[in-house]
Amino acid sequence: MIRPGDSPALRKERGAFFTPPEIADYLADWAVGGDRDARILDPTCGEAAFLLSAGRRLRALGREDANLEEHLFGVDLHEASLDWASAVLKSEGLDAHLLAADFFDVATPDQLGAPLPAMDAVIGNPPFVRYQRHIGEARAKSRQAALRQHVHLSGLASSWAALLVHAGGFLRPEGRLAMVLPAELLTVGYAEPIRGWLRRRFEQVHLVLFERLQFQDATEKVVLVLAAGSGGCDAFSLYCLHDAADLVAIRPMTNLSVTPADSGKWTDLLLPNRQRRLFKTVSGERFTPLSSYGKPELGTVTGANNYFTMSEQTRVRYQLIQDRHVIKVCPPGTKHLQGLTFSAERWAELRDQGERVWLLHPESNDRSKALAAYLAQGREQAVHEAYKCTVRSPWWRPPAVSPPDLFFTYMSHRYPRLIANTAEVTFVNSMHGVRLLPGVPRTARSALPLVSLNSVSLLGAEVFGRSYGGGVLKMEPREAAVLPMPTPADLQAAWERLQPSSTRLDEWLAAGRWTEVVTCVDDVLLREVMGLEPYQVSQLRAAADALRSRRLTRPESAPPANGQ
Repeated sequence: MIRPGDSPALRKERGAFFTPPEIADYLADWAVGGDRDARILDPTCGEAAFLLSAGRRLRALGREDANLEEHLFGVDLHEASLDWASAVLKSEGLDAHLLAADFFDVATPDQLGAPLPAMDAVIGNPPFVRYQRHIGEARAKSRQAALRQHVHLSGLASSWAALLVHAGGFLRPEGRLAMVLPAELLTVGYAEPIRGWLRRRFEQVHLVLFERLQFQDATEKVVLVLAAGSGGCDAFSLYCLHDAADLVAIRPMTNLSVTPADSGKWTDLLLPNRQRRLFKTVSGERFTPLSSYGKPELGTVTGANNYFTMSEQTRVRYQLIQDRHVIKVCPPGTKHLQGLTFSAERWAELRDQGERVWLLHPESNDRSKALAAYLAQGREQAVHEAYKCTVRSPWWRPPAVSPPDLFFTYMSHRYPRLIANTAEVTFVNSMHGVRLLPGVPRTARSALPLVSLNSVSLLGAEVFGRSYGGGVLKMEPREAAVLPMPTPADLQAAWERLQPSSTRLDEWLAAGRWTEVVTCVDDVLLREVMGLEPYQVSQLRAAADALRSRRLTRPESAPPANGQ
């Protein structure tokens, strides 16, 4: 029900969503436990769903007094919600100490002038405001509040991250935290400090995951975080449920014990335990990081790709000369990288199609009329005022990267790919490059693009990559570096079997038949070469498909743009 003066649009703007009663009751019951004297705080109490559940729990424990202002505490910036919260509580003969304030302005109990006491439990559902809207003074206050708890958050953090940490500052050392959080807690890079804080701060942590969406009008899946005690922990308890109705079935000893990675994302916790163990075993024993073949590196950062890369028509019009004024480049973007190889023939096709296949890269002492005319056009377009241009001299000579052995499509929807750079051209920062290390067989340049299309490597991309709304998977160089690749021996054995059909598989890939390509590679690499059982291959493929599907159903939110 939408209250007077509120609307679905306003709720979405401030990241507020109705919490299902099953979830509010479950978290409140767990957080209060058997303590009839517990003090409970909801830092963004909204319309009192959690305070109502906590009050009912206290009543069930035998607390009969109607005035619970010494036990129930709520904070909210939205005064209309507080008015309704008070009315809801009074309708059941309950009361609470309600504070109209920005929670980040509320001092923790260890600070002077703190308006609230230390709590036995903190429960709630923080507003989910993405970083694009979490800006200005509000962001500055939230980050400062997190810093007081020794947690440093990046500028990409959504609002819930700082609120969770600040809320932890109100807990007694042995208190309990029970919160509804977006499932991206497990998967996004900006939540890394939060994951580390949970491990350091609490003696026990329980995670509850749902297959279905739990909030009306919300497109983000959630995870319930139940944490207690202090001193840190090595392992978490993990529960995987269909939806909130299944919470009543959770009993002691029905959970899984998981040990999250010391650092990095916890995306693999979204997988069933058997799939997670299988992936760790196979990738640990039969795979090696991509960095053992070559370190992923950034392409040329020009400052203005539309100016510094140009078509053949533009090159001819300005009479710019190959290898004097311009050098060959793989066009910006990756839509033209559809096969296993970027060849000289493919470069020529793109040249004839009017793509930007040349990169401006003259000698710094060039004074030719042709170059001068092109630079004059750049000045007219204010290209020289772009940041990257202002910090280099001369502004019109970007530092071209030498041709790598392989390209890496680091932003993708389906999966990242390696492409052999047989055209031996340079590249810009719309892709990564991989230069094979000394001692790596040269056949790796041909073998990796095809053999890497296996379920273990594709699952690794989902586990280690950054998931963004709208289905985008992004892998920065350090994340691409840990992407699991077959060991050199297995790579060579698989390539010998796959090479005779590589042309046909390349055509399938260009035609969009990538699932059939993955099936063929799995049959050769995972089953024939590595000796995995069919059910194991099926489990790995299902895991990769599940994480990819989950990523593709996330709400729209563009990843940060690369500097160009």
